[in-house]
Amino acid sequence: MRILFLSDIHGVPAALDAALAAGAALGYDKIALLGDLLYHGPRNGVPNFYDPVKVAEMLNAHKDEIVAVRGNCDAEVDQMMVKFPITADYQVLDAGNKKFFLTHGHLWNEWKLPPIGIADVLVHGHTHVPELKTLECGMTIFNPGSVSLPKGGSSRSFGYYDGENLKHYVI
Repeated sequence: MRILFLSDIHGVPAALDAALAAGAALGYDKIALLGDLLYHGPRNGVPNFYDPVKVAEMLNAHKDEIVAVRGNCDAEVDQMMVKFPITADYQVLDAGNKKFFLTHGHLWNEWKLPPIGIADVLVHGHTHVPELKTLECGMTIFNPGSVSLPKGGSSRSFGYYDGENLKHYVI
């Protein structure tokens, strides 16, 4: 299974369009959305070209390919805009040879790990900084970074699992 990991879109359609186009060129079976889809959040300010309605429309076009979790900026009103569930704090995605624990990162993260054995890889966004590392306990941490509002000197990015390896791609 090939998976496109997108996080922290924050209502910016041009950034989402670039990520989806790059993902389509790679090919994917699932899109894992790691939260903060529509709203920019009070700490971020309004990004350029902010259009959460357009982002919802773009994501709805892929509703059958999406598995999603709730971010700290996602609300019940956001669920009214999209045609796929976004209110779970986490999802476990079984890709055959790996199990991914998908979450936003504000509840589950490197410092508050999911239960041992539930998954091989903890995938989260929230920090807006790409990361890939393996902890001493053996769990891999993967953060695809932010599609629209990168932080910490990083670039706009997304993550990709090709069935064997996890990678970051700059948009």
